[in-house]
Amino acid sequence: MPGKPSRRLASILNLHDLERAAKRHLPRPIYGYIANAAEDGRTFSANHSAFDDYSFIPRALVDVSQISLETALFGQRYALPIGIAPMGISALSAYRGDLVQARAAARAGIPMILSGSSLIRMEEVLANGNTDWFQAYLPGDRAGIEALIERVRSAGFDKLVITVDYPVPPNSDNNSRAGFCSPLRPSLRLALDGLARPRWLFGTFLRTLLEHGMPHFENNYATRGVAVVSRNVKRDFSGRSHLNWSYLELVRRLWPGKLVVKGILHPDDACKARDAGADALIVSNHGGRQLDGTIAALRALPAVVAAVGELPVMVDSGFRRGTDVLKALALGARLVFIGRPFNYAAAYAGEAGVSHAIELLAAELQRDMAMLGATRIEELSAQCLIRNR
Repeated sequence: MPGKPSRRLASILNLHDLERAAKRHLPRPIYGYIANAAEDGRTFSANHSAFDDYSFIPRALVDVSQISLETALFGQRYALPIGIAPMGISALSAYRGDLVQARAAARAGIPMILSGSSLIRMEEVLANGNTDWFQAYLPGDRAGIEALIERVRSAGFDKLVITVDYPVPPNSDNNSRAGFCSPLRPSLRLALDGLARPRWLFGTFLRTLLEHGMPHFENNYATRGVAVVSRNVKRDFSGRSHLNWSYLELVRRLWPGKLVVKGILHPDDACKARDAGADALIVSNHGGRQLDGTIAALRALPAVVAAVGELPVMVDSGFRRGTDVLKALALGARLVFIGRPFNYAAAYAGEAGVSHAIELLAAELQRDMAMLGATRIEELSAQCLIRNR
C-alpha cells in the first residue's frame, strides 16, 4: 500500500528478501512447492544466470528528471512494464491469495493473470480483484474445452492465456522431498511445521477452513474441480498428452477476446502460434518447473521476437530485479511477468506485502532507467546492451 511500510515490511528491501521471509513463515512443504524447480534445477539456475549474458551501455547527461514507466498493450496503458504471473494454489500459501494479488495489481495499475489451478472461483476474483486475464490448461477433450471457454467468456474475462508447456506432469521428486504431495495429505510433518508457524496455521490454513471450507480446484474446468485432498487430483491434471496445434485453432475459433499463448521457447512454435491466431505470446519455461536443462527464457526471447515480427511478445521465468526487467524490454519484450516473489509477498504480509513488492520493483525500475539514460520504455532497445563473451 502507498506510504510508509509496516514494521513487518520495513526489513523487506528487495524481492530476494521476500523469499527469505516466506521461507521462515511457511511450513516446509508449502514453501517447497512454491520454490520447487524440476530435478537438478538446471533450468532454474539458467534463468538467473542468463542476465549475466548482457551488460548495459548507459548514456550520460540525459535529462532524466521526468521518467515514464507506462507501457501500452492491447490498447491499454499499464503503469509499469510488469505483471503478476499465474500461480496455482496461491490461496494455500496466503489467505485468499489470488484475490490479494489481484487487488494489489489493480491498485498498482498492472496486469495479473489468474491461474487455472487457483482455489478461488474465477468469477469471484474478477468481481473483487478487477483482473481480466485468465490462464488455462486445456482440458483433454473438445467438450471440456468448449465448456471452459464459455465459462471464462461468461465470467467477463477479456484475455485468455493458454499454457502449452504442460503435456504431462513434471517430475515430483523435489516436492516429495520437501514433504509436499498431490493430493495434499495431512501428515505429522505438515502438522508439526504448522504448529511451528502459527501465523500461517491460524491466519491462512484454519481461517480458510472455517470461512470457506476445504479448498477445491475451482477453475480447471467449467464446473468445480476436486478438493486439494482428493485422490483424483492427479487424474484431473493429466490427459493432455495428445493435444496438438489443432486444439489451439479450436480455441481461437471459440474465444472472442485476446488470445495469448504461454510457454513458447522455439521460434518455429512462435510462428505456429501466430498462424493459429494468437494475439500475443509469453516466452516461458514455467520458472524451471517443467523440463530440466531447458533454455533460459531470456536467452530464448530474441529469436522468438525476431520470428513473429510485430506480434507482442512477453516473458516470464527468473525475474527478480529492475535491471532484469530492463534487459528483457531491451531485447524486445513488451511486458515482464513475475511469479514466485509475489506469492511470497502475499504469504508473508497479505495484500500490503504484494503492494510493497510492486513498489520496490517500481522504484528499482525508475532508478535504473535514470542511470541508463532512458526516460520512456519505448526508448529501450538492443542498443542499450552489449553481449558478454
